[in-house]
Amino acid sequence: MLILLPPSEGKTPATRGNAMDWTSLSFPDLNPCRAKVLDALGSVSAHEDALALLGVGASLQSDVERNTRLHAEPAAPAHQVYSGVLYDALGYKSMTAPQRRKADESVLVISALWGAIRFGDSVPAYRLSMSASLPDVGRLASFWKPQLTDALAAATAGQLLVDCRSSTYAAAWTPPPASTVAVNVFTEVHGVRKVVSHFAKHTRGELARHLLTRRGKAPETPAQLHKAAREKWNAELVPGTARKAHALNVILPG
Repeated sequence: MLILLPPSEGKTPATRGNAMDWTSLSFPDLNPCRAKVLDALGSVSAHEDALALLGVGASLQSDVERNTRLHAEPAAPAHQVYSGVLYDALGYKSMTAPQRRKADESVLVISALWGAIRFGDSVPAYRLSMSASLPDVGRLASFWKPQLTDALAAATAGQLLVDCRSSTYAAAWTPPPASTVAVNVFTEVHGVRKVVSHFAKHTRGELARHLLTRRGKAPETPAQLHKAAREKWNAELVPGTARKAHALNVILPG
């Protein structure tokens, strides 16, 4: 089982330590593409209109300035750098050592800057969304899609993929539908369902934690994932098609 996560918008910078070591990152075949995006991001972030070009507000000025020196910024494991609702609910820090090892092996973060990294990969904090477009790179989702298709093929073969990404990051890579289950979260009041955003992030983080910390074997099929989810939530499994992934719909009370 592999759990696909989006990065958090907010990130916690490392305050000490070494700069990122390119050779230590998972999926080293992506390094030339990572370098290209990193250079383009540094150039854009140094521009006088950087905030507008990156689609962020004035409160993120310091984050954008950090983008110009990422080669030298201290790096930390991804599970420390990524923060926010989903990652708080996942709660890596409170896991046992065996559970953390399982998370390091099982979690893939699909990133606008790095393409894909594992939880234990050390990276600096940065500010870049998959919805952005960079000079000489273009739209990042379009740039990464063929690269990730090739780079992740071997790592994901034969694995159940639990897709907890947002639509923005799902656009960067389409995993094999037969082995993928997209996680959706709804509230339901009087039989009427509504898509939620904040609670979706939280619930996806809780689901990831449940899958990483529960006893027994990890789910290997969509049906087994459905059964595991029903240990904590009202959930339904919608079978996929040749072109569309299965869907696990988690239904929260309104």
